[in-house]
Amino acid sequence: MAAKALEGRVALVTGAGLRIGRSIALRLASDGAGVIINYRSSREEAESVVREIEAMGRRAAAIQADVSRREDVQRMFAQIEQQFARLDILVNNAGIFFAAKFEELTDAQWDNILNANLKSQFLCAQAAAPLMKRQGRGWIVNISSLGGLLAWPGYTHYCVSKAGVIMLTRCLARALGPEILVNSVAPGTIQFPGEPPDEDYIQRVPLHRPGTGEDIAGAVAYLASTDFVTGQILAVDGGRTLV
Repeated sequence: MAAKALEGRVALVTGAGLRIGRSIALRLASDGAGVIINYRSSREEAESVVREIEAMGRRAAAIQADVSRREDVQRMFAQIEQQFARLDILVNNAGIFFAAKFEELTDAQWDNILNANLKSQFLCAQAAAPLMKRQGRGWIVNISSLGGLLAWPGYTHYCVSKAGVIMLTRCLARALGPEILVNSVAPGTIQFPGEPPDEDYIQRVPLHRPGTGEDIAGAVAYLASTDFVTGQILAVDGGRTLV
């Protein structure tokens, strides 16, 4: 039987109990990786993902941490070193999304979304880099958004946070190379079972459908295994950036 692409590697996926994070964690495990499931409050869901991965015959663990807090990130990475002794792949997926009129944005809302979406990725990358460099190889995949590429006036705070992720990705690709490859996936509208379809998006995009968690997970799996791609932003959007 042919070896799986990520056989023997260990991945950390932040915010992996639900939605896109869950899809990514399951895909990396199916490709052979052991996976650490980070969660902030979704303990039950995170432990369910762990059980699914273990049923594949892969190693998994759930670790609680608010990745926008340095002390939590340091504690999580200490646990990873203790339990797994290595880290090959970091997927910075944790984040939040909510609408707010620019004129009514509060300091608390601004700080909340910048901390959750951007500071968290900086902190986790900074903690992961020494582990990866010690091994001589590593992959970081930051989940950004079309909101980092397109201007959405009702989501100014969100767009700024995701634009920051895109520039963080590019800077880290230069700062951490050649040992560590750093890229980003920018999802379009992603629909999960039971959610109402975004009809405007479906009509607008060339593929006439929303994305799935598996679409994003496939892109992450590619970027977590490539040897000659770094500093790139891969829009997985059904062609939304074309129109």
